[in-house]
Parts: sequence; structure tokens; C-alpha cells
Amino acid sequence: MFLPFFDNLRAAKVPVSLREYLSFLEGMKAGLATYDIDGFYYLARTIMVKDERHLDRFDRAFAHTFEGLEQINVDDVLQAMDLPEDWLRKMAEKHLSEEERAEIEALGGFDKLMETLKKRLEEQKGRHQGGNKWIGTAGTSPFGAYGYNPEGIRIGQSESRHQRAVKVWDKREFRNLDDTIELGTRNIKVALRRLRRWARDGAAEELDLDGTIRATAEHGYLDVKTRPERRNAVKVLLFLDVGGSMDPHIRVVEELFSAARAEFKHLEHYYFHNCLYEGVWKDNSRRWNEQTPTHEVLRTYGSDYKCIFVGDASMSPYEIAYPGGANEHMNPEAGQVWLERARDQWPAHLWINPLEQRYWRYTQSITMIQDIFGADRMVPMTLQGIEQGMRLLTRG
Repeated sequence: MFLPFFDNLRAAKVPVSLREYLSFLEGMKAGLATYDIDGFYYLARTIMVKDERHLDRFDRAFAHTFEGLEQINVDDVLQAMDLPEDWLRKMAEKHLSEEERAEIEALGGFDKLMETLKKRLEEQKGRHQGGNKWIGTAGTSPFGAYGYNPEGIRIGQSESRHQRAVKVWDKREFRNLDDTIELGTRNIKVALRRLRRWARDGAAEELDLDGTIRATAEHGYLDVKTRPERRNAVKVLLFLDVGGSMDPHIRVVEELFSAARAEFKHLEHYYFHNCLYEGVWKDNSRRWNEQTPTHEVLRTYGSDYKCIFVGDASMSPYEIAYPGGANEHMNPEAGQVWLERARDQWPAHLWINPLEQRYWRYTQSITMIQDIFGADRMVPMTLQGIEQGMRLLTRG
């Protein structure tokens, strides 16, 4: 019965193996989620999804497989009716009140309800609207959708209207989480976690279980050992482009910044406009009177820092190539000179571009920065792009 589910998962490019599918069947056989649709969903998702990026694909495959009996061939329904009947019986025993069970008895009992459903599935030749007998919609028949009957079985309805259906076997919608969707702070955190180097520093506050067991065995008494908590030791230097053509990307850059602050203990950031020049700043409201010389930044942060530029790289080519080309001030040295200095100081460098990648080839300044940093060192601001960038930074 679950083979179509497995096939749909593979078709949706969820990397589920036969071993995981068999584990899922073992869980069902053990009764872990036999009569609970939510439990069934989470059991399947826990076993078959190994990466958060695939949750959306799993949800779509799940919805496609179990979206409603009205979209399943009647013969297939009848062949698989043993499981839904048992499922419906247990759900009724678990969730129906005494009054509702009495109302079901008015139809002749639960067995009569299921027998009638099977019979009408066999007899009905087409869709039925309204009425009180056939399986259809907007009527008082016990079988169908968008109607009312206290002992009904809801089939093919997107939501519960009277909260009276014995069992809902319908399309389920779940939140998207994929590497092709719009970014969010939580999703970005998932991508940034690929850039990690664990180290233990600070006070010894964490229980060292292995050390405690070893010391206790050696000394013959309980000898509790502690150790510093393991933390991400990666150092990140973030340069953020602000203003002008970056205004449409403010929200997604804020999400990236928020995620980076949460993920990296050692994070420093500075702002720039369009291209890197002789000065950067921490506070945009004081950008003209409280700038930090870029030479000072180059001297302060060692080559062990991972340097990330965030910007659309869209500007006049003169802003990169010539002294005095900046659009807001007279820059003594070309922006290209400063970008090359940053590249040489921090070998592990990356440029994250929020502009859609399909537009990059139409902007000369983007090509110029790719030539300076390396074409593979500019990645799009998608989960897939950020993960690719984190792998590059990990290698150096």
C-alpha cells in the first residue's frame, strides 16, 4: 500500500533509500502510528528525511500521495479498504463522544457505516453534488465533503468545517523549506552551520562523561570531570553593502546578518557602499564622521578570519577601476586596489550576491569583481549558494 508513497518520494528527489523505507514499514508494523495521521506523518518524515532542505519535497510527496480518496481510483480504494476501515474504527472509538456514537448507531452501527460506504463507492458512477445519499459534496450524506452529517466520513475536503468527520484523509499543507525558496533567518542558519570549526575554550562547565567514567574506574570512587563547552571557533569578518541599488535587498540582508550573529561567536562587521575604499563604518547614521580606516581593518584582523562581502556588485565600472570613480567622494585609490588587498589579506574570502544569478552577466561591474575574487568566489544569496560558499570558506 505504501509503495506509491515511496515512488513519489523518489520522484520528488527526496534521497530515501530502500533501507529507510523498510524501517518505515517496520515502524508501521510495530504500531507506532497506526491510528494517528499526525503521528504517521512525523514517523515517515523522521525516518525518510535526513536533511532539512528536503522537508518541502517530502511534504509535497506526502500531500500528493494522501491528498484525498476522491482522487484515487475506486478499485484501488476497495482493494486497500481494510486499513482505512480499521483506522476509522479506532479513530471513532478514540475521538467520538457518547452522543456522536449514539448518532452513528442510528445508521446501524459503525460496521453498517463502512458497509454503506463500500457499496456506494461501487454503485456511484460520477461526481454527485448535494443530496443525502450519494458520495459527493454540499449535502447531508454521511460520505463526502462540504456537507453536514454527524457520523460522516470526510473525503476530498481541504479543511474541517463542522469538526464532525470520523476521519480526515485529505491533502495536508506544510511549511516550505528548500534550497530554492526565498531565504529566511532560520533557513540561513541551517546553511551557515556548514562553516564550523569546533574548539573547547573558557571555563570548564560541561560534564565530561567519558572522562568521568574513566577516572571513576581508575580511582575506585566517583570522580566527576568537567571540560570547557565546545564552541564554533570560526572567525568571520563581514562587509555589508548598503544604500542605492541594495535598498530592495534590505530585508534578506538583515536576515543573513541576524543568522550570522547567532551562528558565529567571533563575528565582526563593517558597512561600505558599492565598493570597498579607504574607509568603512559600523553605524550608518554616522558614516561620514565615524569611519574606520580600511588599512586599520586590514592590520587588525588576521588571515585566519573568513572574509565575506555581501552586495549586489552593481555599480559603474569606474567605481572599481579608477581613482576618483566613487559616486559619493573622491577616492585616492581605485576600488579594485582595496578589493585586491582584502583578497590577499584574507585568503578565505567570499562574495554573496542577492541579485538573481541569471542577471549577473548583464552587469559589467559584477564580472569585474568576479575577476578579482574568482568566479567561484561569488555565490547567489540562496540556501544552495550560501552552502556552496561555506564549503569554499572551509577549504580556505
